[in-house]
Amino acid sequence: MVSCTDRKGLVTAVTQFIRDHNGNVLDLDQYVDPLSNEFVMRIEWDLEGFDLTMDVLRERLEVLAMPFNMAWELNTQIEPMRLAIFVSKESHCLYDLLARVDAGEFNAEIPIIISNHDTLAPIAEKFGIPFEVFPITKANKAEQEAKEIALLREHNVHTVIMARYMQILSADFIAAFPNRIINIHHSFLPAFAGARPYHSAYDRGVKLIGATAHYATEDLDEGPILAQDVIRVSHRDSVKDLIRKGKDVEKITLSRAVYQHLRHRVWVYSNKTVVFD
Repeated sequence: MVSCTDRKGLVTAVTQFIRDHNGNVLDLDQYVDPLSNEFVMRIEWDLEGFDLTMDVLRERLEVLAMPFNMAWELNTQIEPMRLAIFVSKESHCLYDLLARVDAGEFNAEIPIIISNHDTLAPIAEKFGIPFEVFPITKANKAEQEAKEIALLREHNVHTVIMARYMQILSADFIAAFPNRIINIHHSFLPAFAGARPYHSAYDRGVKLIGATAHYATEDLDEGPILAQDVIRVSHRDSVKDLIRKGKDVEKITLSRAVYQHLRHRVWVYSNKTVVFD
């Protein structure tokens, strides 16, 4: 993935570089933001016959990018991405993610599940994944988060998935995994904030409910958005119906966001994302 101010010759420069080193382009997609003139391109190529090692490739990319003041990110699809799932008491998103990994839908491994409660420990046990509990209070938050970060590094975790984890992460925690913490929440915000959003929405007679998956930032629930979806509801739906339908859209939206993240199809800029479907 590469990004810089748009100008002539960008696509040619990158594709010619790959061709010069015996690479075969498999997929290319690009986008230019009409307001900021930001150019973003994702290019995927076959490494068979490619004549540069990864270390040398990174060095050459630095040289290639310099004249364009180009930001770039290099990833491979070979090794599974290591994910940690953070949960509290709701199980729907956790079950969905674990099932997709277990079925081979995601190129990922889950070496650890972390929670502030022990409620979902039996689910982790079913899937044979270690489950660690870190109770969080105002008094111990910094200490507990430091332990969590140490544990994540011990397990070589790349990305954290907040699968209905009902805690606000500190700035220090977020800084340890920039654009590598994915959160999911209902899309009622900011209209129906609080612990009972579906009850509040029911009282207002809403006709549409949804979910938003985004990268976590210091600004609560205002990070770059990865995926969103909605479901129509009616006056016939009870609070239980809204909650059930809300859970469905939450787990689908989160899994869609995680899938695109795992495939390295997301670029973040100006608190926005380009997601190459």
